[in-house]
Amino acid sequence: MAARKPPQKSRGRAPRKPAQKSAGKSGIAQIGPPDFAALGADRLEALLDAGEEVVRCRRVLARSGENPISELLGARDFYEWDHQPPGDVCDPETLAQYFYHAHPGPTADGEHGHFHTFLRGPGMPESCRPLAGPDGAPPADRKDAVAHLVAIGMDEFGAPVSLFTVNRWVTDETWFAAPDTIAMLDRFVVDLARPSWPVNRWITAMIDLFRPQIEALIEARDRVVDEHARRLGRAVYDDRSLEVTALCPIDVDAQIDAIGEALGAAG
Repeated sequence: MAARKPPQKSRGRAPRKPAQKSAGKSGIAQIGPPDFAALGADRLEALLDAGEEVVRCRRVLARSGENPISELLGARDFYEWDHQPPGDVCDPETLAQYFYHAHPGPTADGEHGHFHTFLRGPGMPESCRPLAGPDGAPPADRKDAVAHLVAIGMDEFGAPVSLFTVNRWVTDETWFAAPDTIAMLDRFVVDLARPSWPVNRWITAMIDLFRPQIEALIEARDRVVDEHARRLGRAVYDDRSLEVTALCPIDVDAQIDAIGEALGAAG
């Protein structure tokens, strides 16, 4: 198990160069920025509010010489594959869950590591219906379901540089169709003081700020998996040749600027 260097602490704006990810054997769907002008003023206002929260959390962390990764790691040694913080973070009321880790693979180039975000069964909308689980069949009890929402790739300065979705086997999740997974995004709220109040608020706001891209990534995830299954003539949820399904480079400041410009144009 290889040790990873801790992220560099920086008070300045993180570099805008996105993480580079290889296409892999099956290819990765590439997602670009949305048409913000088509979203409408109300949704743009909500996105802007989320952006202000992300920036606020970033500022608070930077004033202490920290970033989301260094804040979570503290003085602990950081090894590939280990979940940070140990035991993950899970809000007992909303059942939103996340952890940070790093490993070799399609998401490793240009990135320090990534956050995985989840929603557990009891926190999901009642309308959501699982399609497949770790043993192939969906879990018999809803409380045993765990859905992966999106991963957030981070650079060496602790800044988010990408969003991506993955095949079922990667996180051993319960698979839900894209409309159900998208419906879960509203439920991802981590409202806890520990292990870090600003990081919990930051990751909650990140899901809100990049909601248009995340929805597109989840829809692309299903298209990639379905196309792979048609090509092979079988279910591919556990096919190790298909890991990352869709990728979107991101930049917090550019996202906020684009939202502001669209709001200004909307009058």
